[in-house]
Amino acid sequence: QVHLVESGGGLVQAGGSLRLSCAASGLTYSTYSMGWFRQAPGKEREFVAAITSWSSASTWYGDSVKGRFTISRDNAKNTVYLQMNSLKAEDTAVYYCAGRLSAALSRNGNLYNHWGQGTQVTVSS
Repeated sequence: QVHLVESGGGLVQAGGSLRLSCAASGLTYSTYSMGWFRQAPGKEREFVAAITSWSSASTWYGDSVKGRFTISRDNAKNTVYLQMNSLKAEDTAVYYCAGRLSAALSRNGNLYNHWGQGTQVTVSS
């Protein structure tokens, strides 16, 4: 059974940083591209970042986080990370990691096969 477990969320002041982690189990991790999405109360799910499956990974970012967030992965640890810098109040949301059995990048959440339970990020202004 596939499990994706996020951690690292919390409360941070605007301008601060957080690093989210997502540990995967029950899958051949190196064959999955991984993504981060977020959903704020009353809003639709939003694509944050994605990374391809191979070691020299390509990445893709949502416009609202480009230049502030960095996605990375460690295939030896079956873990994907999201380093979030220069956080803003509008980054407040539940952050979800997702895995897609494909080498390709996608910002479409419907194409991802597995999801974590989410971790809350709250940025105070």
